[in-house]
Amino acid sequence: MKIFKFGGASVKDVEGVKNVLRVLQHEGFENTLVVISAMGKMTNAFEKIAHSYCYNTKELEIDIEFVRNFHLEITTHLFEEKNHSIFIEVEQLFGELSSFLISNKLTDYNFIYDQIVGYGELLSTKIVSAYLNKNNIDTNWIDVRDCIKTDSIYRDASVNWELTSKNIKQLNTNKLYITQGFLGSNSKNKTTTLGREGSDYTAAIFGYCLNVKSITIWKDVDGVLNADPRYFKETQLLQQISYSEAIEMAFYGASVIHPKTLKPLENKNIPLYVRSFYSLEKNGTTVGKGHALIPEIPCFILKQHQILVSISALDFSFMVENNLSDIFKILHTYKLKVNLIQNSALSFSVCIEDNFNNFQQFLNELKLKFNINYVKNVSLYTIRHANKTAVTKLEKNRKVLLKQVTKGTVQLVMQ
Repeated sequence: MKIFKFGGASVKDVEGVKNVLRVLQHEGFENTLVVISAMGKMTNAFEKIAHSYCYNTKELEIDIEFVRNFHLEITTHLFEEKNHSIFIEVEQLFGELSSFLISNKLTDYNFIYDQIVGYGELLSTKIVSAYLNKNNIDTNWIDVRDCIKTDSIYRDASVNWELTSKNIKQLNTNKLYITQGFLGSNSKNKTTTLGREGSDYTAAIFGYCLNVKSITIWKDVDGVLNADPRYFKETQLLQQISYSEAIEMAFYGASVIHPKTLKPLENKNIPLYVRSFYSLEKNGTTVGKGHALIPEIPCFILKQHQILVSISALDFSFMVENNLSDIFKILHTYKLKVNLIQNSALSFSVCIEDNFNNFQQFLNELKLKFNINYVKNVSLYTIRHANKTAVTKLEKNRKVLLKQVTKGTVQLVMQ
């Protein structure tokens, strides 16, 4: 069996959905499981619904109508027959969403977020599945929440591998399945999510449990590039990356492959292909065993919207183990993601990202024990396989706040 994963950019519009059909017709679709993300920027749009609902803004009805019209417009262009059952299925999903918004009594934002945002994937897979069926590719739509079981850490759930594996192994591997990325469910059958960009991880979970032949991530670029073309003018295609190198790049923030995706594949030696859905004749990038990097060139990774925090003791004492232990406990409490640390005798610097808007609470607690200086909205650049030319070019016309050099890797916090 093989797995195809299509991200939001792959199904962002009518042509994107048609392109899924073209890819399957070109590549073959027997013994295939297809994982699909929410369409285009719909995760962001559903996040807006969650925000409007939680904070009682007047925008809620407008936000819902925007999302509804987006999906209905795509559906209308894909299906000429206005009595097609897909229109009823789309309305049923919006009916379920409305029912939740009316009946929900809980106030935990993370819980509410997961119950709302998951409709992006449910809608996209319903529409794509119906379109493929219409074009003589028989699909079996499955609700991923029946397969992937997790704990109840909303917005960043951990997989119950034993139960998940048991569920997934019940699938008939001779069929074509369509399912959702990003989602799971807990023991109470409440929707959970696996973290932003978690659809790649979904593909890896299915791949691991089904011992698949390969996983292909279809993207709007030729494969894995040595830098994000949105931020770097000159980029090159990486033809091959080892699992360990890809894990390192994901750890530092490379957005092409989700960090959690790679380890299950490495454990079972399942090759991962990253290919362009525009250029089906191209091989793209292979992630697997072998050379760390082909070609071996500097790779640039950018993480924006970071906060650089410098911490020192109130009594000018040394920053030793007990101080650091306290700091890391507080970082963990407020779910602040640590991307770089640097320690000296008198201070401890950390570059973090505040995905859950907890920085102010973190700051308030930390100020009780330490002196704090911080700079918001800085950028963290990481260069893998760095050389002097690459570092000099990156530093040009930028203010370097912190620099860290380890073997083969240079990290720069800059404004």
